[in-house]
Amino acid sequence: MKRIKLLTIFLTALILFSCNNKNSENNQLIIFHAGSLSVPFKQMKAEFEKENPGVKILLESAGSVASARKITDLNKDCDIMASADYTIIDEMLIPDYTSWNIKFASNEMAIVYHDASKYSDEINAENWHEILLRDDVLFGRSDPNSDPCGYRAILTSQLSEQFYNQDGLTNKIIQKNQEYIRPKEVDLLALLESNTIDYLFLYRSVAQQHELKYVILPDSVNLKNPELREFYKNAKVDITGKTPGTTITKIGQPMVYGITILDNAPNKELALKFTDFILSKQGGAKIMEENGQPSMIPSYSETYISIPETLKQYAKN
Repeated sequence: MKRIKLLTIFLTALILFSCNNKNSENNQLIIFHAGSLSVPFKQMKAEFEKENPGVKILLESAGSVASARKITDLNKDCDIMASADYTIIDEMLIPDYTSWNIKFASNEMAIVYHDASKYSDEINAENWHEILLRDDVLFGRSDPNSDPCGYRAILTSQLSEQFYNQDGLTNKIIQKNQEYIRPKEVDLLALLESNTIDYLFLYRSVAQQHELKYVILPDSVNLKNPELREFYKNAKVDITGKTPGTTITKIGQPMVYGITILDNAPNKELALKFTDFILSKQGGAKIMEENGQPSMIPSYSETYISIPETLKQYAKN
């Protein structure tokens, strides 16, 4: 009798644990996002969890290309993917892993530094490339095969070569200080803050969020201005593709972030609710604006027909 009673207690506890575990999973979201979204997404997470008690949002930051490969190559569970380059979703996730993509924010490239950086009192929008190439100056950039900021640094260099009429500038920049290439742009902040490097190629929004100094680059090279789309197309770089041995050619274009929900999202209903919050004017869009990343909502979407009905308000057909 005593053994039966103990067995009953054990089975009851097991059932309760399973139910609680299931309920926990039902209230959990997994989000892969660009490193440059870390600050605003942490703020969104805090606000959303406060408004929705019991919800647990798991944020996983990485370069956008690396994030996509976690889905395509490693088959990792993911509800929402937010990329610093909307074309990563188009090229790597559609149509096998999702069917739609919403463009939701913009940004621009900048050269970031601090007071201890060599020649910080001299650098400006006209001479930044000359400063970076000085022998006693060290600068960092992110890996173009992992992170859009990395290939945008190369695109910016190519456009600068034309804009400043400096033959060979791109090759000089990409050959210098290769030991300070990191998987994603925010990994470089520690190198700057520890005075290991003097400058880095970084998004203006990240510099603002971390209260760092930065050089505002001309629109012709900063990948910000939609009216310069045709000029931006003069720059291009190849990065590793979906499968080993393949490549994707990234062509210069205005900087646009994209977001989607995966077809096999573990918690699609909650993912829709949080994505709605991310894109809403008084929710995530406001937080993005406050963090230096202007909203692009609503923007034209090539995948408008496949966007969930509740989210179509944030895109144009």
